[in-house]
Amino acid sequence: MSEWYEKSFGEDYLIVYRHRDFCGARHEVEKMIGWLNLPEGSKVLDLCCGMGRHSLALAEAGFAVTGVDLSEVLLREARAQDGAEAVTWLRSDMRELPLDGGFDAVVNLFTSFGYFEDDEEQVKVLREVYRMLKPGGKFIIDFLNPAYVIAHLVPHSTREDGDNLIDESRRIEDGYVKKDIILTSKGDNTPRKYHERVKLYPLETFRQLIAAAGLQLEAVHGSYDEEEYDEEHSKRMIFVGVRP
Repeated sequence: MSEWYEKSFGEDYLIVYRHRDFCGARHEVEKMIGWLNLPEGSKVLDLCCGMGRHSLALAEAGFAVTGVDLSEVLLREARAQDGAEAVTWLRSDMRELPLDGGFDAVVNLFTSFGYFEDDEEQVKVLREVYRMLKPGGKFIIDFLNPAYVIAHLVPHSTREDGDNLIDESRRIEDGYVKKDIILTSKGDNTPRKYHERVKLYPLETFRQLIAAAGLQLEAVHGSYDEEEYDEEHSKRMIFVGVRP
């Protein structure tokens, strides 16, 4: 049986998440460059790069970027963007990368983590981050803030995108935030259904996962505009750390 993420990151994902823009990615990359303190020309791995928004912004900023994702559809979109030839694009599962490492930094952005049921599978991802990094190399993992998600969950919403009606239902269940998405197109009443599921790791548990992979945490930010993470008010938990 295929996993939810194998089905969800296809053609319809491009419709559901069309609102994620490239300008926002540039702002986020500017902050990341400051946190990572990397010289121009450094090797950066964008792990779960999706449509390549951040990979392209990092390449534009003068870094040697490799973008990895499991979804061939999203990689196709990434390769079609202006400037895509400056990035090395690669299809792979994030738990087992066909790369030798040697990166100055690894970034994993916009909750591209917590997809698996077993904690050990998440640690495999973090061990790959460790393996990809040079000693002294830095990482950024940008994850949701579970406390904020629970407090501000919108159980149901609908919106239109061109000829598509997007119906989204959200719930907290068994330690996960779960989302069911139904797309219906005008002229075709056959609904397309998708499911997303992310494990809710509070700060202390996430710290333990990072430590279990041999990585060292240096800072936790609450957003790309906030310096300090605040459990009640921050929308994100952005972990910055190093391979010792």
